[in-house]
Amino acid sequence: MTTNIEAENFTGVVELSPNYKIPLFLIMGACGLLVVSPWLGGAIALLGLFLTIQTVLIRLQFTTEALNVLRSGRIIRSFPYSEWLNWEIFWSPVPILFYFKEVKSIHFLPIIFDSKVLADCLQKYYPR
Repeated sequence: MTTNIEAENFTGVVELSPNYKIPLFLIMGACGLLVVSPWLGGAIALLGLFLTIQTVLIRLQFTTEALNVLRSGRIIRSFPYSEWLNWEIFWSPVPILFYFKEVKSIHFLPIIFDSKVLADCLQKYYPR
């Protein structure tokens, strides 16, 4: 299997690059909805703005031991693979949600990073 893990360095760390598709789609969709329903359009625009800010600030980093979540370059949470039970990327044609389950909790993350590299890293570091 060929992988598209380009950012890997000698330490085995891969940091996913940002992807603005979902936030921009929400903001553009909200502009159209503002005409029909200002409240709904405004709410979706706020969600799109929130996801845009998160896309700028949040990064996922795969190491040999854990998935790290970084905000502005600092690790804010680490999820060791040894505690994982399952993972899934929802809606394959257009990936929008990343789910993974740990022993004690479940996590959902919007796909605000490169989904192809995410799938490659998941297969590499925690294959099914």
